[in-house]
Amino acid sequence: MRKNAKVVQILLDSLPFIRIFRGQVIVIKYGGAAQINPELKEKFALDIVMMYMLGLKPVIIHGGGKRITQMLETLNIKSEFVDGYRVTCLDSMKIVEMVLSGEINKELTAFLNFHGAKAVGVSGKDAHLLEAVAKDNGKFGYTGHITKVNPEFLHNIINDNFVPIIAPIATGESSGHPGYNINADIAACEIAKALKAQKIVFLSDIQGVLDSEGNLFSSLTPTEIQTLQNNGVIYGGMIPKLQACVDCVQNGVQKAHIIDGRVEHSLLLELFTTQGIGTEICNDQIMQD
Repeated sequence: MRKNAKVVQILLDSLPFIRIFRGQVIVIKYGGAAQINPELKEKFALDIVMMYMLGLKPVIIHGGGKRITQMLETLNIKSEFVDGYRVTCLDSMKIVEMVLSGEINKELTAFLNFHGAKAVGVSGKDAHLLEAVAKDNGKFGYTGHITKVNPEFLHNIINDNFVPIIAPIATGESSGHPGYNINADIAACEIAKALKAQKIVFLSDIQGVLDSEGNLFSSLTPTEIQTLQNNGVIYGGMIPKLQACVDCVQNGVQKAHIIDGRVEHSLLLELFTTQGIGTEICNDQIMQD
C-alpha cells in the first residue's frame, strides 16, 4: 500500500508541470549514449511517447557524431574537429548524410512508431526546412551555418499530431549542392527559435555543466557562461552546445536544459519533477526576476 501511495504522490507532483507544458512545443536534441545504448534508446522512446500522450509536442533533432566517426574510420576518410565543430570534406559529407538521414533517423522513427507515437523522419533538406551557407567562409568545408528555417513545414507536421524527427542536414545554395553538415546542437537551437518553443533540452553524456572541481551547476545565465568560457572551465564540444543554449534563451525560448542522457528516463525527470537532474540555462533577466 505504501508503494502504491508513493506512486500516486509522484503522479500528483507532476500535475503542475503537465498543466504548464501541455500543448507546448518542446525541442529535444538527442545524442550521446542515449543514442547508442539499446536500453537507453528504448527508455528515450518511452519518454517521448509519454510526453506525446500527455499532450506535449516534442520535436527531436538528433546527432550522430560517434557513428559518423566510426564509419569515416572504416572507410579511411580523415576527419578532425576544430572548436567542437567537425571539418567536413566532400567525401565526409556523403557519409554524414548517409548515417544521419539513412540510418539514425529511420531507426529512431521506427522506435517511436513501435511504442505508440506517430513519428515521421525528415532531413533538413526536406521542404527547405534548413538552408545554410559554409561556416566561417569555408574554414570547416561542408559544415554549414544556418541562414533560414522553414517553421511552417514543422507546424504542419505537428498539427497533424506527428512527432518530427530531424536529421541536421541543410540545403546548399544551388540545385547540385551536396548540402551542409550542421552541428545538431545549433540546428536544434535554430529550430527551437523558429517554432517559439517553450523549452529546449540537450541530452548529453555528462550530468550537465560542471565547475572546475566537477560539481554540477543547477542553473546558469549567459553572463555566467561567458565568464566560465573565458576562464577555460567550458571548452571543446561544450562550447557550441552552450552557445546554442544562450542563443535560444536570448531569442524567445524560455529555458534551455542540458541533462545526462545516460540516466534512464532523464527527460521525464527533468520536465516533470521539482528537482530536475541537469543544468538549466535562463536569460539573465529571468534570473533577476
